[in-house]
Amino acid sequence: MTIIDAPSGNSSEGAQARAERVTITKLKAMKGRGEKIAMITAYDYYTARLVDGAGIDAILVGDSLGQVMLGYDSTVPVTMDDMIHHTKAVSRGVRRALVIGDMPFMSYSLSPDEALRNAARFMQEAGARAVKLEGAAVAPTVERMVAAGIPVMGHLGLTPQSINVFGRHKIQGKTRESAARILRDAILLEEAGIFALVLETVPTPLAALISNRLSIPTIGIGAGAGCDGQIQVVHDVLGWDPNYTPKHAHKYANLGPILDNAFKEYISDVQAGRFPAQENSFPMDETLLEGLET
Repeated sequence: MTIIDAPSGNSSEGAQARAERVTITKLKAMKGRGEKIAMITAYDYYTARLVDGAGIDAILVGDSLGQVMLGYDSTVPVTMDDMIHHTKAVSRGVRRALVIGDMPFMSYSLSPDEALRNAARFMQEAGARAVKLEGAAVAPTVERMVAAGIPVMGHLGLTPQSINVFGRHKIQGKTRESAARILRDAILLEEAGIFALVLETVPTPLAALISNRLSIPTIGIGAGAGCDGQIQVVHDVLGWDPNYTPKHAHKYANLGPILDNAFKEYISDVQAGRFPAQENSFPMDETLLEGLET
């Protein structure tokens, strides 16, 4: 497979600006200037190259890979080794974007020491420059990680690792009580030291309120335009599944039918003998084969 270099822009100045590493400090500065932050998930080297070359600010190697890459029905079965494997691949494809490793189910809940060791694996083995944790109960763990030099992103609202508690994916924070709890949890996590907060599937007014209350960036997924940035699953925005698009997503491409047609055409050409053609094959002096038939 031929690997095509990522876009380099029309000027050396533009290429240098794109090659400059995005840091947590830069993300915070973007919020201060009112600049929106663009994030996306990626799980492999080539996708990471493409989105990084396009100018994405940050890439989350999400435990959603359990569903879109590994075929599980939730994120719960994803292991640390799964996450390290995919984060390594993404890190190798990135020059500019901030790479964030999503700590999987139970990798930070059993003990503070184990949580710290697992977070360190993302940094040392996989090349991530930050990690993400779900929920507010992890605030003491966040403090310990930040003190150890590990940047942490928080995640509130619909937290997929708690799907067995929620029962199903549903909007969080619709009542006054639950909205107040999410706001309190957001403030608690900021005080613990997170550099940014993902708000997933919460009402737009609540997400906007939290965004205004916090000094750190909020990154929305199904949380409306009032957040400081947005994140989407790459497979959703590319339309890999022609039969499903989450309400919070927008298809910027419709690759599912294109890929389906391409595979069917390939199968048809192989079966009919149309592929490989002469231009796909390598010649030689056939006299060199004389006498080899028997």
